[in-house]
Amino acid sequence: MNENLFASFITPSMMGLPIVILIIMFPNILFPSPNRLINNRLISVQQWVIHLVLKQMMAMHNPKGRTWSLMLISLIMFIGSTNLLGLLPYSFTPTTQLSMNLGMAIPLWAGAVIMGFRHKTKASLAHFLPQGTPIPLIPMLIIIETISLFIQPMALAVRLTANITAGHLLMHLIGGATLVLVSISPPTAMITFIILVLLSLLEFAVALIQAYVFTLLVSLYLHDNT
Repeated sequence: MNENLFASFITPSMMGLPIVILIIMFPNILFPSPNRLINNRLISVQQWVIHLVLKQMMAMHNPKGRTWSLMLISLIMFIGSTNLLGLLPYSFTPTTQLSMNLGMAIPLWAGAVIMGFRHKTKASLAHFLPQGTPIPLIPMLIIIETISLFIQPMALAVRLTANITAGHLLMHLIGGATLVLVSISPPTAMITFIILVLLSLLEFAVALIQAYVFTLLVSLYLHDNT
């Protein structure tokens, strides 16, 4: 039972070689580059959504922070598309792997922090020691603020991993219960099937919301350091 439950989170392989890189590259097909003077409806809607999200996310940034706009919009498109593709049957969701999420969170967080120490050294160091702190509490507060700073990328990665993994597990459990109840109690199976459909709609929203939250938090870290 445990093996079947967590089988969808195992990195797929072909002939003993992992194919997760191909799976990660697959979402690029969903966002083709426009090469016509007049785009079709799908590309027009994609560009409208991208401009809307980018405008909202970059409104609080100064010109130096807006140089990260291409990276941030690419990040939200990548996470959102991989989360949505993971909802398809017999598919693999890369964002359920903590190692991959840490691989995204740590470089982005480190880049923002390094930029802050480079361009706003005094303001960045001032975060470690709030103004008006009593002298006996200074060493403890510096340690606490340092820990809170280094735990930020871990929180980013764990939040995304936990939300996507929990949703997939819940859908797997309810789907298995529905199949079992079909032969035992069809009315109960119908109720669980309706719950499964509603949960699938919720997971669709969660997939997009988590992509937005991850990118928004990276944007806030960037805003604090630019």
